Amino acid sequence: MQINMALFGMTASVWQNKNQDKVDNVRNYANVAELVCLVNLENLNSVYINEGLIQKERLIRLNEIAIYQMKLLTTDNRIQKLENISELSSIKNK
Repeated sequence: MQINMALFGMTASVWQNKNQDKVDNVRNYANVAELVCLVNLENLNSVYINEGLIQKERLIRLNEIAIYQMKLLTTDNRIQKLENISELSSIKNK
């Protein structure tokens, strides 16, 4: 829940209610940049939990980091290349 709120601005259940035509989790529809950011946020959240930060403070920090990382990742041409490869792979697997 914490990670989805920090990156997507909503919990998985809220996303599911808004997207009832989709059967999977919000993360299954994430692009490459979002997936990279998710992994980083999950690791940082673990560190923050071990440091004893309360949930509200973790959410604030994770959201700030998510915004920063998404700005970097969405302007990085290498991420766009990975996205294109991912799209081609999913087309081939259908």
